[in-house]
Amino acid sequence: MTSPTLSLAEVNLNDPDLFARQEYHALLRRLRREQPVHWNEGGTTWNGFWSITKYEDVMHVSRNPELFISSKGIAGPGIRPEPLAEAIAADPAAATQANGGNASIITMDPPRHVKMRRLVNKGFTPRAVNAMEDQIRKITNDILDNIAGRGECDFVLEVASQLPLAVICGMMGIEKKDWPLMFETTNKVLGSGDPEYQTDIPEEQRGTGEASRQTAMSGVFQMMSFFSAALADRRVNPRENDLITILLESEIEGEKLRESDLLAFCFLLIVAGNETTRNGISGGLEVLSQHPGQKAKLLADGSLMDSAIEEILRWVSPLHHMARTATADTEIRGQAIKSGDRVLMWYPSANHDEDIFNDPYTFDITRTPNEHLAFGIGEHFCLGAGFARKELRVMFQELFRRFPDIDVTGRPERLRSNFINGIKHMDVKYTPER
Repeated sequence: MTSPTLSLAEVNLNDPDLFARQEYHALLRRLRREQPVHWNEGGTTWNGFWSITKYEDVMHVSRNPELFISSKGIAGPGIRPEPLAEAIAADPAAATQANGGNASIITMDPPRHVKMRRLVNKGFTPRAVNAMEDQIRKITNDILDNIAGRGECDFVLEVASQLPLAVICGMMGIEKKDWPLMFETTNKVLGSGDPEYQTDIPEEQRGTGEASRQTAMSGVFQMMSFFSAALADRRVNPRENDLITILLESEIEGEKLRESDLLAFCFLLIVAGNETTRNGISGGLEVLSQHPGQKAKLLADGSLMDSAIEEILRWVSPLHHMARTATADTEIRGQAIKSGDRVLMWYPSANHDEDIFNDPYTFDITRTPNEHLAFGIGEHFCLGAGFARKELRVMFQELFRRFPDIDVTGRPERLRSNFINGIKHMDVKYTPER
C-alpha cells in the first residue's frame, strides 16, 4: 500500500501502477483535503501537470473551453503519444493544419468542435437511443446465451466487452468478422501502457514508456488502415443510416470533411464507443458483488435500476481523467496556473467529493441527487452517454433476470493505466441455465 508518510510533493498520479493497485483513491482523498490544486512534478520524458480534484473546480475547467483548451491533448503526459494526428490522418500535412494538429473532435476547441459534433448528434439523441433498445436487448441475450450453460466465465472478455462493441460496430456498419480487430486495436491504443497488450514488443522491453508509445501507434495505424479501406468502400457502396456513410456525405459550411477528419472521427467513435462502457459494466458487477445488500435490494425492486446505474457510474468513474491546457495565466482556489500549463481533471475524485456527495464512500443505489461527472460536463460532455446508460441498464436487467446469483470470484485483473479505469479479466460464477 502507499506509504502514509508520503509527502504531497512525492505524490505522482502519473504512475499507472498506483491505479492498477487501486491505491489512488486514498491519495485523491488526501489531495482534496490538503491540496486540491496539486502540482505533479514531471519526469525525464514528460512535463508536470496540475491535478484538479474538487468537483466545483472540475466544473470550472470544463465550462471554460476558451481558457482551458483540448487541442493540446486530452490525456495526461506519458499515457499515449500526443498529438496522434500523424498516425490518425491519411494526409499528415492536412492534419497538422487542422485544429493545431489534432483532427479528432475530442481534441477540438470551439467553434469547429461544435460544428463537427453536430454531424453525428442525431445518431445519439434520446430518441435514437430508445429506438435501439430492442436491438440492444437482443444483442445482450445473444451474448448471455453463449455463457448460459457453463456456470463460469471471464465476464470482461465474454460479456462486458461484447455488448458495447456490437452496438457501436453495428452503428458504423462494421461486419462481425472485424469486431475482434476493433477490440484488439482499442486495447492497444487505450491500454498501451499495459504489458498484456504490448504484444508487438519483445517481452523484456515491455512495461516501458517506449513500449507504450510503440503499442499505441501500432494500434492507431492498424485502425486507420481499416477505416481508410472502409471509407473507400462507402464511397462506392454507401449505406443507409451508417455512421461512416453519414460522415462521408456531411458538409461543414459547404465543404466535405477532409480524409484526416473522417479517419479521426471513425477512430474516436470506435474507441470511445466500446472501451468506457465495457468498464462501466465490469465495474458495476464488481461493486454489486462487493455490496451484496445493495445487489439484493436491486433484485427485489427493479424500479431502482436507473438510480443504481447512476451510482455505478459515480462509483466506477470509467475514465480517470481528462486533460486541458491553460491559454492564459489564471487561478484556481488561489493557486496560480500559468499559460501553457497542463491541468488534469480527476473524475473519481470529483465523484467522491465530500462537499457534493453525502457519505461518498458508501455505495448506495438509492442515492439522490446524484449529479456525478462520469461523462464529463460542458462542451465535451460524452456524446455516447445515452447509449452507455441504456447498455448498462439492459445488461443488468437481463443478466440478473437470467443469472441472479452471479458473483465475482477471485480478484479482478485491472488495467495498468491512469487514464482508463479498466478491468481486463474478471472471473464470475453463476448457476447455469438448463
